[in-house]
Amino acid sequence: MSVPQVARKLITAIPGPKSQALEEEHHKYVSAGVGQGMPVFAESASGATITDVDGNRFIDLASGIAVTGVGNCAPEVVKAVQDEVAKLTHTNFATTPYANYIEVCKKLAEHTPGDFPKKSVLVNSGAEAVENAVKIARKYTGRSAVVVMENAFHGRTNLTMAMTTKSMPYKRGFGAFAPDIYRVPFSYPLRDEFGTDGAAAAKAAAAKIELLVGHENVAAVIAEPIQGEGGFIVPAPGFLSGLADWAHDNGVLYISDEIQAGFCRSGKWFACEYDGVVPDLITTAKALGGGMPIAAVTGRAEIMDSVQPGGIGGTYGGNPVSCASALAAVKLMEDKDLPARAAHIGEVADAALKPLVDELDTVAEVRGHGAMIGIEFVKPGSMEPNKELVGRITKRTIQEGLIMLTCGIYGNVIRLLPTLTITDEELTEALDVLKEIIVEESAK
Repeated sequence: MSVPQVARKLITAIPGPKSQALEEEHHKYVSAGVGQGMPVFAESASGATITDVDGNRFIDLASGIAVTGVGNCAPEVVKAVQDEVAKLTHTNFATTPYANYIEVCKKLAEHTPGDFPKKSVLVNSGAEAVENAVKIARKYTGRSAVVVMENAFHGRTNLTMAMTTKSMPYKRGFGAFAPDIYRVPFSYPLRDEFGTDGAAAAKAAAAKIELLVGHENVAAVIAEPIQGEGGFIVPAPGFLSGLADWAHDNGVLYISDEIQAGFCRSGKWFACEYDGVVPDLITTAKALGGGMPIAAVTGRAEIMDSVQPGGIGGTYGGNPVSCASALAAVKLMEDKDLPARAAHIGEVADAALKPLVDELDTVAEVRGHGAMIGIEFVKPGSMEPNKELVGRITKRTIQEGLIMLTCGIYGNVIRLLPTLTITDEELTEALDVLKEIIVEESAK
């Protein structure tokens, strides 16, 4: 590898001996169903790097699947958590409420799209947020059908598995699934017949909704503004807004699932803003907590208030320590203008990676917004997905000190989710390593 180690520090073979020993324990005591994406075990992290138990330091291009957007172990977040946990660990907000739950809801009302009164409920995970959004939509509209997108990922609970497209590994063997879920095509400009005509794609999707179920039965349409697990697919302009307009014209709620794309990741506070969409409900998690577990449903006040007291919530939802972490993380987003930083990261990544589309017949597209970047790989001379090449690339990247993830309905997309506080030097080093590996593996 010709790229010098600066941010990275590799002192053993990967995995090192301590990671290998822990992997044996992992296989002995942890369910195989949990899986393990990387052969190394983290010991500490800081900013844009993770250090394993053998002392190897990796550049983090995964951010815990978009969770540590403000950086690993951001000092401000660490202090907020330490201060709060010394005062209050748990009471349950519905039993004995506390102020910072309300403060998080205020921040959600401030930053989510829409100039109207908003309210929120805080929960623990993205899947839980999606489940509650569906409950609220059904209660408010009095309808039961929910429309989701092809290639979508919404979670691993029974309802969210039904809403998720990909069977393996998320759904296989776990049925029967929740009923009244209907799937329509998402705009996939690289592969669908509509290309960049998002309005036409939205019209076709709406027509399919009418065919499958009829608008009068639909409680909500839910879409990720940039599909995550589905392949970091950015819909054509006009698709999301066309769907939202159809929904509002027919008394259907529009839900934006911003669990992965939200909170500055895309270069805006929320990715639905790229298409001018103002959702009725928005689900958030991941980056909201700065590393601690917290999620939310935020929406128009009259919709959120349609649920009877006790109908939403949960024992740990909006835990005070997680709320403190979230408030510190959001303040960092504001103070450091992380939407602008994410946009800059996207510009640097585009300049480095987009030329590969013309230079290599294995790279079909480099796409995304801000610091949410996908690279789709195909077999030479075709559009056939190249999952095998992605496997070889990612096997080498961990050996060379990069932590990254794959995605895509066909498993042929590498996704980059660097922390938004990554330095230009760290980012450039990581991109140089990645480019070199892509070129070398594509030549085989």
